[in-house]
Amino acid sequence: MWAFLGSDVMFFGAFIATYLVYRGKSLNGPYPSEILNIPITSVSTFVLLMSSLAMVLGLHYVKEGQKNKGTLWILAVVVLGAVFMGFQFVEFREFAHEGLTPRTNLFGTTFFILTGIHGAHVTIGVIWMAFLAYGSHKGALRSDNALDLEIAGLYWHFVDIVWIVIFTVIYLISANDGPPAGIESILHG
Repeated sequence: MWAFLGSDVMFFGAFIATYLVYRGKSLNGPYPSEILNIPITSVSTFVLLMSSLAMVLGLHYVKEGQKNKGTLWILAVVVLGAVFMGFQFVEFREFAHEGLTPRTNLFGTTFFILTGIHGAHVTIGVIWMAFLAYGSHKGALRSDNALDLEIAGLYWHFVDIVWIVIFTVIYLISANDGPPAGIESILHG
């Protein structure tokens, strides 16, 4: 898992670097300042971070041999991850309605690729956690093999950490980005 996470650091690092290289270079809108909804995305970020707390509690209770509590907290990870994905789906739909797609401009391309790949990771994690919750419920996930959940937890925490970076770079740092300086006079001449 550590080797996979190391390669995923490079993978996400390349996409985050690409976003930063092209940040503020879109020649047409919508621009981040026109479209990002930081309060809503802050709520979805909080939901995802609480899923990491649920993961810690799930692992704790599985290691303690408390099957029902362990299963409950693993299911909480599944639900919170699914809620986060629901937020992302609504955001993507709203952006498309407002004219931002991967083909609209550089911001749209880099935004949808970066957040979409992260969303794919969350989806994989939700599915993985659902299987582990089922295994915990059936008694197949126990304190003597809790390493399976611990490995899944490493993945889940990694996905949360990546989101903190993405949220910071896109939603907090780029939130005020508009057209490049001077582009209005060039375009409208």
